Formats: sequence, C-alpha cells, structure tokens
Amino acid sequence: MTRVTLLFSAFLAPLFCLAQTITIKGILLDSSDQQPIRSVTIHIVEKSSVIVAGGTTDQRGTFSISLTDRRPEKIKFSHASYKDVEITFPSPNGSIANIGTVQLVPRVQSLAAIIVDGRKAPSSFKIDRQVYQASQFGNAANGTGTDVLRNLPSVSINAQGEIAFRGSGSFLLLLNGKPTQTDPALVLEQLPAGSIERVEVITSPGAAYDADGKSGVINIVTKTGVEDGWMVQANIMGGTPPLNDFDNKRYNNPQRYGVDLSTSYNKKKWNWNLGLNYLRNDIAGYREGDVYTIRDGIKTSFPSSGERSFQRYNYGGRFSVNFKPDTRNNFTAGFYTGKKFQSRVADLIYHNTRQDLNTGDWSSHTYYNENTQNKEGIFTLANLDYSHDFSEGSRLSFSGLLERADLSGTTYNLNVQYPYIKDTIQYTVNPNTNPLNAYRAKLDYQKKIGSGNLQTGYQFRYDHQQGNFLYQTRINGSKQFETDPHFSSSVRVENRIHAGYIQYNGSSKAFNYAAGLRLEHSERDLLLSNTGHQNQLQLTNLFPSLLIRYTLSEHSVLKAGYNKRVKRTNNFELNPVPEREHSETLEQGDPNLLPEFTGTYEAGIEYSFGKNTLFATFYHQSIDNPIQRVNSVFADTILNRIFTNAGRALQTGLEANLNIALSKMWQLVLGGNLYDYQIKGKIFNGTLPVQNRSLVYSINSTQSFNLSQNWLLQFSLNYISRRATAQGEDGAFITPHFTVKKTTANKRWYFQLQWLNMDGGLNISNRQRITTRGNDFYTTTHYIYEPDQLQLSVGFNLSRKNRKIVLPQSEMGEKEF
Repeated sequence: MTRVTLLFSAFLAPLFCLAQTITIKGILLDSSDQQPIRSVTIHIVEKSSVIVAGGTTDQRGTFSISLTDRRPEKIKFSHASYKDVEITFPSPNGSIANIGTVQLVPRVQSLAAIIVDGRKAPSSFKIDRQVYQASQFGNAANGTGTDVLRNLPSVSINAQGEIAFRGSGSFLLLLNGKPTQTDPALVLEQLPAGSIERVEVITSPGAAYDADGKSGVINIVTKTGVEDGWMVQANIMGGTPPLNDFDNKRYNNPQRYGVDLSTSYNKKKWNWNLGLNYLRNDIAGYREGDVYTIRDGIKTSFPSSGERSFQRYNYGGRFSVNFKPDTRNNFTAGFYTGKKFQSRVADLIYHNTRQDLNTGDWSSHTYYNENTQNKEGIFTLANLDYSHDFSEGSRLSFSGLLERADLSGTTYNLNVQYPYIKDTIQYTVNPNTNPLNAYRAKLDYQKKIGSGNLQTGYQFRYDHQQGNFLYQTRINGSKQFETDPHFSSSVRVENRIHAGYIQYNGSSKAFNYAAGLRLEHSERDLLLSNTGHQNQLQLTNLFPSLLIRYTLSEHSVLKAGYNKRVKRTNNFELNPVPEREHSETLEQGDPNLLPEFTGTYEAGIEYSFGKNTLFATFYHQSIDNPIQRVNSVFADTILNRIFTNAGRALQTGLEANLNIALSKMWQLVLGGNLYDYQIKGKIFNGTLPVQNRSLVYSINSTQSFNLSQNWLLQFSLNYISRRATAQGEDGAFITPHFTVKKTTANKRWYFQLQWLNMDGGLNISNRQRITTRGNDFYTTTHYIYEPDQLQLSVGFNLSRKNRKIVLPQSEMGEKEF
C-alpha cells in the first residue's frame, strides 16, 4: 500500500502558480426595493467583444471574479426578470476592482407581464453541462424523477422501467451534487417530480466527480427558496379507473393517487426545507411469450400468456438546513428517508409440448403458474457539508455522506394442473434480504490561479452488502418447506475505494478548458457462505478527462472532450447462486465479473438565438468488458439468465436537442439520440462467440401551447427503436402523453388533466417485445401495459417574501439533502 499512498500524495499536493490577479467585486440590488438579486449573470468583456471571464451573484447579491493579465473593457449584467446593464471596467486599486452597488431595473412592473417575460427556457448551457427545467415537462407532473428524465434527448425508458442514458443503464446519479450508491432507478422513483427544479446532464465529467457511470453524470437539483420569507407548495392527484384491465383476475383494479407537500423558510443566515410525499401508482398489464429449448434431441416448447400487473407505492420525507454565519463559512446538513414497495404478479397459462426430433413422437400438457414477486426498500440518506473561503480566493470544503438501503423481497412460484388449479405440481418460495450500507468522505481544496481554478482532493468510499438468498420448496403432502442448499446462499460484498484527483479549469481569450486526472485504487471482497469461496479483486486505474470549448461568437460555441469512466459490479450481478424469478427463469451472477471501462470521445456545437437553443454532439465510446445478461438452458422448461463479460463493444452516435419558440404561443422541445452499437466477443468462459450490431435511435419531443387566460396544452412523445443485445434484440417502445393545465390569475392554484400512454385503440403504446436466441433455445416475450391512463391533479402554491414583485417561476423550498 506504500506505493498507492505515494501516488495519492502526489495528487494531494496542489501546485500554486504565482500570478498577479485582479479581483472584481460588487453587489447587485433591485432598484424598486433595494433587495439583493441572486443568480445575475456577469460577463467580463474585452474590446474584441470576447468574454474572458464570468460568474453569478450569490444569495446576498454579491460576486467576486478574478482575472490575470487582462485589460477588459466592460462588465455586463443580465437576468431574465431585469433589464440588462453594461458598465465600463473600473480602474483597480491595487489588486481589487470594487464596483460597489449596481441597481437593476425590473423589465416590467405588472404581474401579468412578468409571467410572460420571466418564463425560463426549457434548456440552456453551462460550461460542462446541458440544463433542463423540469417545470417545462407537464407529462411528468404528479410522477417521479423517472418521468422527468424520460424527456431528455439521450434518455430512454423501456417497458420494464429500466433507464438508459446514451443507450446504457450505467450513469452516476447526483442529488443536489451528492452521489448515490443505490440503483438510480430506485432513487428516482422515490423522488416526486414536483420537487425537481432542473436536471443537469454532464457527458464529460471532470476528475472531481466519481468515476462511476460509463455514460456520464445526471444531477437532479431540487427546488430551494431564493429570497427571505417562507413558501409552501402542495399537490394532490387522483386517477380514473382503468379503461383496459385486460380482464385480469388478481390485480384488476389499479389505484393511482398521490400527494406531496414542500415547505421552505429562508431568513438571513438560515434556510430550512421540509418535504413529504406519497404516491400510489399501480398498472395493469398482460404478457405473451413463446419459448423452446433443445436438450438431448428433445425439443420442448412452452408458449404462455396471462396477467402481468403491478401494485406499487412509495412515500418519503426530506429535511435540510443551511447555515451561513458569514461570507466565508457555510454549513449544510440534510436527511432523507423513504420507502418503496412493488408487487408484481405474473399469472400465466403454459402449453407445454415435448417432441423427439429423431422419431417425431410428441406429447403435451397444460399447467398454470401463479407467480408473485414482492420487493421493498427503505432508503435513508444523510449528509453534512462544510466549506470555508479564504481571503486569497481559495476554498477548503469537507463532505460526509451516509446511505443505507434495506432491500428485501419474496418470490412465490406456484405451478398447478390446469384447469384443475387445486392440484399442486410444485410450490417454491424465495425470500431474500440484501441491505446496502455506504459511507463516503471527501476533502477538497480549490484555489483561483490566473483566470482559472485549481481543484485537488481526496475521497474515501466504503460500501458493503450482506445478501441472504433462500430457495424453499414445499414438501408434497404437507405444509412444510425444505431449503434447497443448491439455490441458497449468503453473499457478502465489500468495496473500498481510495481516490485522489487534480483538476484545472481555465480560460484564454475565446477558449475555456478543463483538464483533470483521477487516480483510484479499488478493492472488492466477495464471500459465499454455501461454499466458503472468497473472491478478491484489486484494481488501480487512472481516469483522465479533458474538455475544450471555443467561443465562435456571442451565440455559438464549439466543444470537444475525452473522459474515461467505469461501471462497477453490484451484489446481484456477482451472486453465482441461481434465483428463481418465475416458472421459466433462473437468474445468476458471476463472482469473477469485471467492471466495465469506457472511454468516450465527443465533439459538438452549442448555439443560442434569443431564448432558443440548439446543441448537437457527436460521440464515440469504446467499452471493455461490457456486462451483458445472457441466457443458457438450465432444464427443459427453465432458462438461466447469467451476467457475464462479453468481450468488447463500440458505440458511435449523435445526440441533439432543439428548443425553439415557433410563435408566441407555441414552444417546441425536440431531442434525440442516434447511435450505432456493435458487440463482439465470447461468453460462457470463452466457449461461445457473440456478435451483434444495430442502428438505434430515440426521440423525445414536447410541444407546449400557452393560451390566453393561463391555459396550457402540451403534447409529448417518447420513442426508442429496436436495439441489439448480445443474443437478440429489444423491440421498439413508444409512449405519447397529453396535458391540459389551467392556472388561476393569482398563480396560487392550478388544475391539470393528464392523458398518459395515449393509444386510442391503435395497440401501439406502452408495449414492447424482447427476444433472445441461441443454438439450443429461443425466447420472445411481448409485454403489454395499460394504455390511456387519465389523471386529474390540483396544486396550491403560497409564497411570502420581502420582494414586492412575485416572479413567475417561484423556486419552492425543498432540498433532497
């Protein structure tokens, strides 16, 4: 470990360059009431109109920007709700250029006019990310964080609710900048859409970010109070009975209703946030499948059909407090807890046929499989942060994070004769617990050097899971169960990761650049109780990152970058003990599974014209050790789904997003991702070659019509095309939505009707086919979920602030952490 320690020491020794800097300071106030203005954009401009530096004002309306060896001409101030101001750059007094107080004049004084002029654009750009305002996506209202993400250009969600970013389910999820260890889909399903202010997509993360997530980083920013005072937001939703329940027998009356409440109080040095939410969101469904296996010259076919529905709910509470005793010190503490429950039924009738391929003899029988899979998790997150700003323009910060997820579930699998369903063939019960505990501590130092910023730090991360998986079979003729040791085990996984990083972000005339290097030493220990087998994996890896941006004009920017990232393994993927998911499927991991490593090159353009924006990014990914879930034959009527490394994969694509006001009433957001995916290698310990390739595209579109008297009509469409996998393909998936919203004149109330998964009898919405094949098997499954869901919601907003003017996009007080 001495060598690793020395390597980290090199990263943690910041190199400070001697440079003569000028610091520009000032404060921005509202001319009408002399209150400070937060989030004013500041640009320092040279004679050539090139922006050489920039920043924004803080909660007190103050700003501080440092320059080196520059002779700027002007300082420009801009804010959506105020008239732009431009002043001449003042003569510095030594190393300080203090412009004092600058007053901004509101664009309008009437509330009605402010509502129009103050509307935020659906998307915008920052130096390393694209930013999307969650409030612009009406189809996500009353839903969860998952429903917000489905609107982003490179995000797709399939019929199983699995989230893919640039075609991969591997991405790092941040909540208000804090990383989470739990599956992103589980966290997002816990988070009400109404609490989200914006989503930030970072495809070229710097070295200061965790290296996890091969596709990049998605940061969810929740709403928080801006000015002094208190705010309350409440929403309640109810859904109509199903228009199509597929004549299901068990879960034939899906329930959909929810409520969420957010409050915030902001006073001088303190900011308090509290949020509560509950959501019941069942869905009816149907499944059609066709499978055959070939073993020892016998072909067994077992097509099936029947109910596949879900009962699901989640609830949670969020609390955070921020204390800023002075301009140099800042404390933040947060706590979140919530529960998610899901019960999935798959009640299928199987028509089993066995045929001897040599003689042609065959036999058949029919049986009924009643399958229930219950899953639940209690999630708890807590964080404590502290930062201190030094007088020479540097900052030292510490962050501590604790995360716990109590995950458990039980699968009930009953096979009986059909139609005499009282005669039991087999009854198995598979209970499991798989709690996760994760701890993270990070020490970070930043210093302004020249026109840029040097950042260096150290992070330690530790997480462990203790999974217990049982396979119990009822003894024929009794009510007793016996445990099958072949399918039962306890699996313990521990991960320890030391990381040191150095990052420099700077600018030079029309260039902005960010270069970083992250060194990680990871240790993974796995222990199986049933065999006593121990598996250890130690890796030391470098993760470089580079991002360059060139300003062509005031409206257009070219960008190029490279980064290397990793997808780590989890307990489920490592567990080699087969787990019975339902009658025809076992699922199994691989204790020797290696992490995926992905190098991504990208180049693109960002263009803004007025409040309209356009970006297009070309990217290429080279993926080593891609983790795939593949099938093999376990028994004549059972397939084994196995996680394995499958050689190498390449992905080349183009993602784009257009946000444009086609008229005063009509706003269009159109995004998409087109990529070529190919995978090649060997699976099953190198015994079976795999090669597959496909051209994949996804489209996310939102069209909003802002009508008179505060009426809003919105239509959205999410579509993903067919996609190749290691052994087959996932079919296309489409979900259209329509929203009608009425807001009262005083902005206190809104009433909304949603028509989700629009279909109208076309039988195309909310359904997907998934197919895999091999030399000795074939399986295809068609998942059909409830279309044409209707939901009605009512929302209430109340704010009391010191500002005389109520802005249209009030940021309601709430933080996830």
